[in-house]
Amino acid sequence: MKLTSLFLLLSLSGFAQFSIRQPDAILLHGQWSFAMDPREVGATKGWYKDGYNVGGWDKVSVPHCFSTDPRYQFYTGTVWYRKSFPWQPQAGKRTLLHFDAAYYATTVWLNNQKIGTHEGGYTPFHFDITDYLKSGDNVLTVSVNNDTWQTGSIPGAKDNGNANDPFPGWINYGGLIRPVYLTIEPDLYIENLKVEAVPDLASGTATVRVKTRVRNTSSQAQTPKSATTVVFRNQSLKLVWKITSAAIAAGQTGILEAETSLKATDVQLWSIDSPQLYQLQTVVGGDTLATSFGIRKVEVRNAQLLLNGQPIRLAGGNRVVDYPSLGSLEPDWLVEKDFRLMKEAGMEFHRLTHYTPSETFYDLADRYGMLIITEAGNWQLTPSQMDNDTIRQKFKQQFREMAERDWNHPSVIAYSVGNEYLSETPSGQRWTKDMMVYGKSLDPSRLFTFASMRLNILPAKPEDEATQYCDFVSTNTYGNHAKIFDHIHALYPDKPILISEWGVRADTPTGEAGQVSHLENVMAEIRKRPYIVGASWWSFNDYQSRHVGTNPNGYRPWGLVGPERNKRPLYHAHRREMSPITLEKVRFQAGGQGVHQLVVRIKNRSDFPAYTVKNYTLKTPDASFSFPELSPGQSAEITLLIRGFDPKITLEVVKPTGYSVMNETIELK
Repeated sequence: MKLTSLFLLLSLSGFAQFSIRQPDAILLHGQWSFAMDPREVGATKGWYKDGYNVGGWDKVSVPHCFSTDPRYQFYTGTVWYRKSFPWQPQAGKRTLLHFDAAYYATTVWLNNQKIGTHEGGYTPFHFDITDYLKSGDNVLTVSVNNDTWQTGSIPGAKDNGNANDPFPGWINYGGLIRPVYLTIEPDLYIENLKVEAVPDLASGTATVRVKTRVRNTSSQAQTPKSATTVVFRNQSLKLVWKITSAAIAAGQTGILEAETSLKATDVQLWSIDSPQLYQLQTVVGGDTLATSFGIRKVEVRNAQLLLNGQPIRLAGGNRVVDYPSLGSLEPDWLVEKDFRLMKEAGMEFHRLTHYTPSETFYDLADRYGMLIITEAGNWQLTPSQMDNDTIRQKFKQQFREMAERDWNHPSVIAYSVGNEYLSETPSGQRWTKDMMVYGKSLDPSRLFTFASMRLNILPAKPEDEATQYCDFVSTNTYGNHAKIFDHIHALYPDKPILISEWGVRADTPTGEAGQVSHLENVMAEIRKRPYIVGASWWSFNDYQSRHVGTNPNGYRPWGLVGPERNKRPLYHAHRREMSPITLEKVRFQAGGQGVHQLVVRIKNRSDFPAYTVKNYTLKTPDASFSFPELSPGQSAEITLLIRGFDPKITLEVVKPTGYSVMNETIELK
């Protein structure tokens, strides 16, 4: 995948704002022509034809969310985008047109010809446009329809005919919401890589398996040769690969497999506070594709979640992709801001949301340590919808696109096959079992779950509800917590429990103070129950909605932070409650000339959250102090020299990845 001089002719706007997986991408960002099509006449009137006059169309900048543009706000229906770009076809090369996501139903034309369609609003897709390109100016036209108020789309409306039940609880933000770009490939090129790195915790070694999916677009069968290298800490590892390959017929796709062993000296495990990443590069013929991966082992055993053999209990949060004036656009600055806010609120283990966010968030989670359950779009599908073959196929397509995008991220430890459907019904049971079987056929290396609201009705037997098929329990529970937790544990005594949703809104009669007291009260119950391994607050941020119960201003105020990420009192309470570390003053001794001695006790919580802390730092305004590795329940005393005459001092605990864990103000007396 090589850049050509054409790259210089194309718009670079947006490159610094939106990360793209392909390093040699030729961006199609920047100005496009745009029009609404409320009467659905664009296709029949030939809006895609290069001779059609778009002089009266508006100009927008892609990536683009038309739902938040003041000119098209709240419009639901079909819109059109058009852009011309110069091109010079290259012999023996293929050109792919990529969409990282477009919401929701997309149709693409190039130079008067229909290229293809795609359905699904949050996952990537691409088309081979080689045979449709021409020398000189090329006209690319895209129609996008965001009308997921209908039954049959995923997400979409229910088919039960109930009032106030038209659409999931978030906005159907429409448009070309993520990057659009081209890549140039040889006629035999790599479509994707799947890396599985499995450690042997006893010996310290690891096995790395790579599956390389190769597309042969040439006119004859080819038996490709491949070479794979792994780099760690800028050093190329000396590895011997066992490679399996076969001939790939013309116009077909094949899988090349490679496997190698890493000796113990080359293995550094990926974890939350030590997120060690390896870089892998595979060369097949004239094509190269690279990815990063981590070596870690995630297990469930005896109602515990184990990371690299160690039990962990962690807080999390559900992040809704929503920001004023951006809608579902996720520029890098916003993703980085949200990631830091979540990390510093103690959110480490998430079912992020009901769909697939920008991959940038997962990249940060890999780099700085975070556990993620990624979920495809069954949001409260009805039993008849879950039995519908078309809907099932649409879900499988979206799940596959999600899994194939995310399966090399060490931060992704599990997949969810849906949220709050009637999992006690035969339809819900079949859906859960079938979709997990399908998911495991794509990626058996992850755990599987779904977010159940039906465990709250206290089913009598484990087989009465579809959680029986899960590797761990995910329960959305908003009241009667102690009784429900104990009942779930009695049903599934060997399964750890993640509270995939819990929380209370800021606009109840008790207001923001009520959010804080609710957090503290439920945390007291969680800490009594070692089988609860995670608690993911709904939601990290306030978000817009058309769902019943939304406030007149259009927002649902569940968040630790408001729409523009202003911190509520709940944010600070969550940060305090979910810190693994507590600080306590042991003694203070005043000294001469403003130099004093302060002894503090640092304790690692034994209940929740609970995991080993290592290489953490205690900071004063003037200095930094390392403290020893602490397992849950362990503590250490540190003596600090304090200078000055201030009556108080604020201490901060910082992770080895640089994120702040807690602040504590101590009186010096």
